[in-house]
Amino acid sequence: MDKEQRQADFDYCERIIKKHSKIFYYAFSQLPSEKAKAVYAIYAFCRTADECADGSQSSNKKVQLLRQLKKELDLFNEHEELDKPLWRALRHVFNTYDMDIGPFYDQLTGQSMDLTFTPPKTMDELERYSYYVAGSVGLMLVPVIASESSADLHSSVISLGVAMQITNILRDIGEDYREKNRIYLPEDELTHIHYSHHDLHNGTINENFIDLWEKLAARAESLYSEFLFNIELLDPDSRIPVYLSAHVYRGILDAVRNNGYQCLTKRNYVTKAKMAQINAAANNVFGLREGDAFTVEK
Repeated sequence: MDKEQRQADFDYCERIIKKHSKIFYYAFSQLPSEKAKAVYAIYAFCRTADECADGSQSSNKKVQLLRQLKKELDLFNEHEELDKPLWRALRHVFNTYDMDIGPFYDQLTGQSMDLTFTPPKTMDELERYSYYVAGSVGLMLVPVIASESSADLHSSVISLGVAMQITNILRDIGEDYREKNRIYLPEDELTHIHYSHHDLHNGTINENFIDLWEKLAARAESLYSEFLFNIELLDPDSRIPVYLSAHVYRGILDAVRNNGYQCLTKRNYVTKAKMAQINAAANNVFGLREGDAFTVEK
């Protein structure tokens, strides 16, 4: 493949992450060029999988799209990939880094779980789902962000992915219920705390709801801490981007708190002031350039 074609393929992947995740794009664009391109390609695969399961198509069409993506991944795994920008870019990533195909299949498993969605009965079931849709992404990234490390970071990056997914769930409770008819809050916790589907339907935010929300938030924050404890084991050039993305996501929890736990009818996001604080903290810890600033998706 000539350099011009390869650059075009990675430009395609970069446009996807830039469009759909300004936070991740800001953070990971600070990686060295080769690593940044690898992250863009991995993100593009994950975004493609997510759109198969969560797009506007009919249920039958979503099943067909996900099956087709699985077939394309099978071809890629057999070194017979389709001549498309995504697969050409991923082939370069696999040729450059010591990649594992397993997490890519796990991602598709997670998206399939959304197609046949049933509410998790327990916190363990929620974390199992969170591994497949988000922890798997951490495993995809390990060969890129820890290419020089001999440490086993699998557990740490899974913790980060699960923490981020729980954060997403806590941020999007109302949106998931209204637009997707999904409740990701564990059923046994809802029963124990005496918060009903009727309460959720009515948009009730009471002490019971807050107690349940905080229980899940505490679990997410514990997982963030587990990951951040080991962040020095990443490649030096990868620590800042991952630190930024982890802390921004963690900041979403405080954003919900600051808005009176109103995550049923409004979208919560990390403010620019908070972004500046995270930037300053990164500067103190890793020597980040002064003047760097986030652009936040609202």
